[in-house]
Amino acid sequence: MFREMRRKLQLLDEKESIALLERGTAGVLALSGDEGYPYAVPISYVYNDSKIFFHSAVSGHKIDAIKNSDKASFCVIAQDHIVPKEYTTYYKSVIAFGRLRILEDASEKRAAIELLAQKYYPADTREGRTDTINEAWSRMCLLELDIEHMTGKAARELMN
Repeated sequence: MFREMRRKLQLLDEKESIALLERGTAGVLALSGDEGYPYAVPISYVYNDSKIFFHSAVSGHKIDAIKNSDKASFCVIAQDHIVPKEYTTYYKSVIAFGRLRILEDASEKRAAIELLAQKYYPADTREGRTDTINEAWSRMCLLELDIEHMTGKAARELMN
Protein backbone atom coordinates (compact mmCIF):
# COMPACT_ATOMS: atom_id res chain seq x y z
CA MET A 1 0.00 0.00 0.00
CA PHE A 2 2.82 2.45 0.84
CA ARG A 3 5.69 3.02 -1.55
CA GLU A 4 9.13 1.74 -0.73
CA MET A 5 11.81 4.37 -0.50
CA ARG A 6 13.77 4.60 -3.75
CA ARG A 7 17.18 5.34 -2.22
CA LYS A 8 17.38 2.47 0.23
CA LEU A 9 20.98 3.25 1.23
CA GLN A 10 19.68 6.47 2.81
CA LEU A 11 16.90 4.75 4.76
CA LEU A 12 17.08 5.18 8.52
CA ASP A 13 16.06 2.22 10.64
CA GLU A 14 12.90 2.40 12.71
CA LYS A 15 14.78 3.07 15.94
CA GLU A 16 16.53 6.13 14.52
CA SER A 17 13.32 7.38 12.88
CA ILE A 18 11.55 7.19 16.23
CA ALA A 19 14.46 8.99 17.90
CA LEU A 20 14.09 11.82 15.36
CA LEU A 21 10.40 12.09 16.21
CA GLU A 22 11.11 12.06 19.93
CA ARG A 23 13.72 14.83 19.68
CA GLY A 24 11.85 17.05 17.21
CA THR A 25 9.85 20.05 18.32
CA ALA A 26 7.77 20.85 15.22
CA GLY A 27 6.71 19.28 11.98
CA VAL A 28 4.32 19.71 9.10
CA LEU A 29 0.97 17.93 9.14
CA ALA A 30 -0.38 17.33 5.63
CA LEU A 31 -4.08 16.80 5.02
CA SER A 32 -6.51 16.80 2.14
CA GLY A 33 -7.94 20.31 2.32
CA ASP A 34 -10.73 22.24 0.66
CA GLU A 35 -11.66 21.12 -2.86
CA GLY A 36 -8.88 18.53 -2.85
CA TYR A 37 -6.05 21.02 -2.40
CA PRO A 38 -3.32 19.78 -0.08
CA TYR A 39 -3.30 21.54 3.28
CA ALA A 40 -0.01 21.43 5.15
CA VAL A 41 0.32 23.15 8.49
CA PRO A 42 3.32 23.54 10.80
CA ILE A 43 2.45 22.15 14.21
CA SER A 44 3.89 21.14 17.58
CA TYR A 45 3.55 17.49 18.54
CA VAL A 46 4.60 14.70 20.82
CA TYR A 47 5.45 11.12 19.84
CA ASN A 48 4.37 8.33 22.17
CA ASP A 49 4.03 4.59 21.59
CA SER A 50 3.61 4.60 17.76
CA LYS A 51 1.27 7.57 17.89
CA ILE A 52 1.71 11.28 17.39
CA PHE A 53 -0.42 13.73 19.34
CA PHE A 54 -1.28 17.32 18.43
CA HIS A 55 -3.45 20.00 19.94
CA SER A 56 -5.69 22.27 17.96
CA ALA A 57 -8.51 24.73 18.19
CA VAL A 58 -11.91 23.05 18.15
CA SER A 59 -12.76 24.42 14.70
CA GLY A 60 -10.99 25.59 11.57
CA HIS A 61 -9.44 24.38 8.34
CA LYS A 62 -7.48 21.55 10.00
CA ILE A 63 -10.50 20.13 11.83
CA ASP A 64 -12.69 20.39 8.71
CA ALA A 65 -10.04 18.57 6.66
CA ILE A 66 -9.77 15.77 9.25
CA LYS A 67 -13.54 15.33 9.32
CA ASN A 68 -13.52 14.98 5.51
CA SER A 69 -10.60 12.52 5.41
CA ASP A 70 -8.71 10.98 8.30
CA LYS A 71 -5.64 10.13 6.18
CA ALA A 72 -2.58 12.27 6.90
CA SER A 73 1.17 12.47 6.72
CA PHE A 74 3.47 14.22 9.14
CA CYS A 75 7.04 15.28 8.36
CA VAL A 76 9.80 16.32 10.74
CA ILE A 77 13.13 17.70 9.52
CA ALA A 78 15.65 16.87 12.19
CA GLN A 79 18.74 18.23 10.48
CA ASP A 80 19.17 20.66 7.60
CA HIS A 81 22.79 21.67 7.11
CA ILE A 82 23.53 23.35 3.78
CA VAL A 83 26.97 22.62 2.35
CA PRO A 84 27.42 25.23 -0.41
CA LYS A 85 30.74 23.92 -1.79
CA GLU A 86 29.13 20.52 -2.37
CA TYR A 87 25.83 21.91 -3.68
CA THR A 88 24.00 19.72 -1.21
CA THR A 89 22.31 19.55 2.15
CA TYR A 90 23.17 17.17 4.96
CA TYR A 91 19.71 16.34 6.25
CA LYS A 92 17.77 13.89 8.35
CA SER A 93 14.02 13.65 8.20
CA VAL A 94 11.15 11.33 8.92
CA ILE A 95 7.69 11.06 7.40
CA ALA A 96 4.87 9.22 9.16
CA PHE A 97 1.64 8.20 7.44
CA GLY A 98 -1.51 7.22 9.21
CA ARG A 99 -5.03 8.06 10.22
CA LEU A 100 -6.01 10.91 12.47
CA ARG A 101 -8.76 10.91 14.98
CA ILE A 102 -10.17 13.62 17.16
CA LEU A 103 -9.98 12.49 20.77
CA GLU A 104 -13.43 12.68 22.36
CA ASP A 105 -12.86 10.78 25.60
CA ALA A 106 -11.84 13.19 28.39
CA SER A 107 -9.24 10.83 29.84
CA GLU A 108 -7.60 10.31 26.42
CA LYS A 109 -7.60 14.06 25.83
CA ARG A 110 -6.09 14.70 29.26
CA ALA A 111 -3.36 12.10 28.72
CA ALA A 112 -2.45 13.60 25.33
CA ILE A 113 -2.29 17.20 26.55
CA GLU A 114 -0.24 16.10 29.56
CA LEU A 115 2.31 14.52 27.19
CA LEU A 116 2.45 17.70 25.14
CA ALA A 117 2.75 19.92 28.20
CA GLN A 118 5.54 17.83 29.69
CA LYS A 119 7.45 17.88 26.40
CA TYR A 120 7.30 21.64 25.90
CA TYR A 121 7.49 22.80 29.52
CA PRO A 122 9.12 19.99 31.51
CA ALA A 123 10.03 22.28 34.41
CA ASP A 124 6.42 23.28 35.10
CA THR A 125 4.86 21.99 38.30
CA ARG A 126 1.94 19.58 38.18
CA GLU A 127 -0.23 22.32 39.69
CA GLY A 128 0.88 24.91 37.13
CA ARG A 129 0.34 22.49 34.27
CA THR A 130 -3.10 21.50 35.56
CA ASP A 131 -4.17 25.14 35.95
CA THR A 132 -3.04 26.01 32.43
CA ILE A 133 -4.72 22.96 30.89
CA ASN A 134 -7.97 23.54 32.80
CA GLU A 135 -8.06 27.17 31.70
CA ALA A 136 -7.80 26.25 28.01
CA TRP A 137 -9.71 22.94 28.14
CA SER A 138 -12.96 24.12 26.49
CA ARG A 139 -11.06 25.70 23.57
CA MET A 140 -8.79 22.71 23.01
CA CYS A 141 -9.05 19.79 20.63
CA LEU A 142 -6.59 16.88 20.83
CA LEU A 143 -5.66 14.81 17.80
CA GLU A 144 -4.03 11.39 17.52
CA LEU A 145 -2.18 10.14 14.45
CA ASP A 146 -1.95 6.35 14.52
CA ILE A 147 1.18 5.61 12.49
CA GLU A 148 0.64 3.00 9.77
CA HIS A 149 3.90 3.57 7.88
CA MET A 150 7.05 5.56 8.55
CA THR A 151 10.26 6.27 6.69
CA GLY A 152 13.32 8.10 7.88
CA LYS A 153 15.93 9.33 5.46
CA ALA A 154 19.39 10.89 5.74
CA ALA A 155 21.87 12.38 3.33
CA ARG A 156 24.40 9.85 2.01
CA GLU A 157 27.14 11.72 3.81
CA LEU A 158 25.51 11.08 7.19
CA MET A 159 24.99 7.35 6.72
CA ASN A 160 27.38 4.99 8.52
